[in-house]
Amino acid sequence: MAKRQGPPRTARIWIITAAAIIVIFYGVHLITRGSLPIRVAAATIGDLKIPEATNGKVEPQPQVNFEAHAPFPGVVEALYVHEGEKVPAGKLLLTMDDSEARARVAQALSLLKGAQAAYQAAQRGGTQEERISLTGELKKAQIDRDQAQHDLEALQKLQASGAASPSEVSAAQTRLAADTSSIQVLQQKLTDRYGSADLAHLQASLADAQAAYAAAQDALNQAVVHAPFAGTVYSLPVSRTEYVNQGDRLLSMADLSQLQVRAYFDEPEIGKLSIGQPATIVWDARPDLTWHGHIRRLPSNIITYGTRNVGEVLVGIDDADDVLLPDTNVRVTVTVANVSNVLKVPRDALHIEQGATFVYRKQGNSLHRVHVTIGMLNLTEVQILSGLQAGDVVALGTTNAQPLADGVPVRVIQ
Repeated sequence: MAKRQGPPRTARIWIITAAAIIVIFYGVHLITRGSLPIRVAAATIGDLKIPEATNGKVEPQPQVNFEAHAPFPGVVEALYVHEGEKVPAGKLLLTMDDSEARARVAQALSLLKGAQAAYQAAQRGGTQEERISLTGELKKAQIDRDQAQHDLEALQKLQASGAASPSEVSAAQTRLAADTSSIQVLQQKLTDRYGSADLAHLQASLADAQAAYAAAQDALNQAVVHAPFAGTVYSLPVSRTEYVNQGDRLLSMADLSQLQVRAYFDEPEIGKLSIGQPATIVWDARPDLTWHGHIRRLPSNIITYGTRNVGEVLVGIDDADDVLLPDTNVRVTVTVANVSNVLKVPRDALHIEQGATFVYRKQGNSLHRVHVTIGMLNLTEVQILSGLQAGDVVALGTTNAQPLADGVPVRVIQ
């Protein structure tokens, strides 16, 4: 009977190799099956900053911000600058066609002179022509009165001798009284023709005329725009020969080294803010740059901003430059608290359960749950008041989404 042969030599080698691989993997699994892969961090001593962040808008500080507006409807005659240009104090920036403005000034001046003449005449009792006429009338009245007095005296003598009747004497007396009354009226017209109410009315008319002339002259002066200080023309919304309405903005310029941010903090956060707190400013258009400043003014009331109730906080920018521009939207972060030399760990290490706060401290190759007392915290770090020491290593979480637990074996994943 023939002897049966076993499997070929090559097949046996493959079987042995496969079995060895299985044994190795099984051994590794037995060694690591209860070990959680974790990320860790050490408790350290350092500074802990508590920030509050919000949005805001950059604006020039009021004392170095200038806007020119059209003083009257008209045409922009000439522009002498371009947007973004730095200009010295006194530089001619823009002119408007002022022909109509000059006509308005001339008309206002004419009305002013008329009002001045009327008021001065009233103070003197009338115009020169009126005073001459009244003086002539007064002299004639005085002559008539003297004649009436002479006639009365003659008639009274004749009456005594029976040559004149009582009615003739009475008529002479009436004429004398009338002439005397006329003299009194004319004298009053010369010395006190206008009452206080008349003078007040004329004085008000004069004031109105003076104001109208000053306004016309001011509008004419504003037709030529000069730089009131050295700065940058950051907005130029008009062009040469463009027609503008009265009040339209012609240009804006400012000293861009003196800027501030109007930041909008939600109502619950306002109580944490105070004058002088440091702030950082970030502009999305230049994320590589950061500006620094301090709170200069706190809000005096709450306003509605979109769907939010906010307070407007003014943050002065300490290192403003020509890069950050007015009217840009920025992100403002204010440090509302800053404590030094505190023990802290990453906030990811902190756990809260039924009001208790704890961390998982790594000891050897396992975790141990440690209750801690915490102080201040921000989005990334938390202050530890008790329960840990500097250098203690705590777990931040696992890399395989498994939960941490007290006493489980772990291995650190870098």
